[in-house]
Amino acid sequence: QVQLVESGGGLVQAGDSLRLSCAASGRTFSRYTVGWFRQAPGKEREFVAAINRSGDNTYYPDSVKGRFTISRDNAKNTVYLQMNSLKPEDTAVYYCAADRIFLGSDHYQYAYWGQGTQVTVSS
Repeated sequence: QVQLVESGGGLVQAGDSLRLSCAASGRTFSRYTVGWFRQAPGKEREFVAAINRSGDNTYYPDSVKGRFTISRDNAKNTVYLQMNSLKPEDTAVYYCAADRIFLGSDHYQYAYWGQGTQVTVSS
């Protein structure tokens, strides 16, 4: 098993940047794929980014492509989400998720989840 803890959220203005971190417990974090998702009030959970075990393959939806970058440091058991040019519509609770097998945008396929971190972007 793996436990995940997100951090780095906050209140920023449109156009600003934030970097979220997802810290994992355990010595086998490199065996897990990781995804970032977000959920705004009254909306479905939305895929934001995903990264494979070694960190050399990443995936994004069109809504964040070119603005968000996912990366990982397996030596530090941490995955990052660098968010640039933030927009008010990026406001949501951001979650990281991990899985031993699945890599993709379907949040139902990820076995492990963090508690989330709030990101609020004011206009």
